[in-house]
Amino acid sequence: MNIKDDYILKDINEGYLVGGMVRDYFISDLTGKNIVSFDRDISIKNAENFAKELALKLDATFIILDNENKIYRLVMSDKKNYMDISELRGNSIEEDLRKRDFTINAIAYDLKNQTFIDVTNGIYDIKNKKLNSINEENFTDDPLRILRAFRFASTTGFELDDTLLAIITKYKNLITKPAKERIHDELLKLFGGDYAARTLIKMYDMAILSIIFPFVKDMAKVPPNSHHHLDLIHHSIETVNQIELQYKSLTNEECKYHLNSIDFGGYPRINHLKLAGFLHDIGKYSTWTVEQDGKTIWSIDDGLPYPTSLNLRHRFIKHDSVGAKMVLPILKELKFSNKQTEYISQMIKQHIYPSNVVSAPNLDNKIMMRYVRKMENNVIDNIILAKADRLSAQGPDITHEITENNINGLNKLLEFYLEVKPTLKPLPKLLDGNDVMQILGLKQSPELGKIMKALLESQISGDINTKTEAIEFVKKLALKHECNRSVIN
Repeated sequence: MNIKDDYILKDINEGYLVGGMVRDYFISDLTGKNIVSFDRDISIKNAENFAKELALKLDATFIILDNENKIYRLVMSDKKNYMDISELRGNSIEEDLRKRDFTINAIAYDLKNQTFIDVTNGIYDIKNKKLNSINEENFTDDPLRILRAFRFASTTGFELDDTLLAIITKYKNLITKPAKERIHDELLKLFGGDYAARTLIKMYDMAILSIIFPFVKDMAKVPPNSHHHLDLIHHSIETVNQIELQYKSLTNEECKYHLNSIDFGGYPRINHLKLAGFLHDIGKYSTWTVEQDGKTIWSIDDGLPYPTSLNLRHRFIKHDSVGAKMVLPILKELKFSNKQTEYISQMIKQHIYPSNVVSAPNLDNKIMMRYVRKMENNVIDNIILAKADRLSAQGPDITHEITENNINGLNKLLEFYLEVKPTLKPLPKLLDGNDVMQILGLKQSPELGKIMKALLESQISGDINTKTEAIEFVKKLALKHECNRSVIN
């Protein structure tokens, strides 16, 4: 495909196309994959006037991204395609290209003459699958480029050049200096890459992962145990790897479409799911205990080192609930939205839930439907995370039979969901809070909240289906609460 075949670029005959679309053009040529780019970057003199005139011609929305550096965005009417137009840096396109981050991003396409300009051998590096720096100073000017190096390693699979690795090592402590919003975007792009797990290992080995996520240092202290062949940090990264493997091997189009959908945060679900996979056991360090003969003989409050005798059991009671709360301030600090945070927190809190469901001694449709109702639109994500977690934990006490039964059960649960999904309808609200207060003569109180929660749980379980049944349920529950209070008094 010729770049000028692009429907937006075909009538633009001035300026230089730079950055991602040019890079992806050569990567597509190398891999045979047609990488679709929705963002186009143009460098040109008098960028503001050019952008305003082009916005009128394309019926696009004109947005000022950075007045000081003269960067403007045009959002097309489909709200999907956009173009960033920036002032040419320096006196020529060659000077502009030398100010960029990596050689693979420093290739320009002259929109007038329809020729490529490559002053840093970026095309050569793409063909050799190398990520190479241009100038060390470019990384101190904008330390986000340190994180971007790993983002591109994750999305392209390219190896980081030795010179680039040396620059990263030298300036890695600057990685948290950029605005948190920018770090947020790079992280989500990194987790969306096909090589995210491999990249996380590299970041961990270079002591960069712990700079971005300080909790990594504690996770690395939790050793392998009878249920885990890996220490906690490598188990967490392996979980990301197992999510990647499942995603690549998905044959069900509905599952693939669901994970590719952009429902929150501007990035696909799969990006968020892999991040949740990395964070799913964040609560283990603070809940870590060691037991002998069923009795706790050590907890993290006792401080390291931990007992290492044989026949000891490492436990992490309620680490799922603790972890779900722990991530809230972390994600807030990194400028994740409420919806993004809610999703990731729920994945962490419920990552054991589907395995518990399929382990039920009398598993039936009612039990599975209760799970489906509780997880709502996150069933596919949650089951994939549970499978990844199981496949990432292969300690000596985990037999092949245990793993196989668990995975088969989770596959059955997913099949059940996909079968019943077309018939699912939202649960009707049989009674609201005002109804219950009137029926029971209650006022707003914690007791009312408990009754409403119990009513919803019974509805989810299928035990209550009509308003009459709901009224009888709340009356009996209120009577039970009254009896309990009488006994206490």
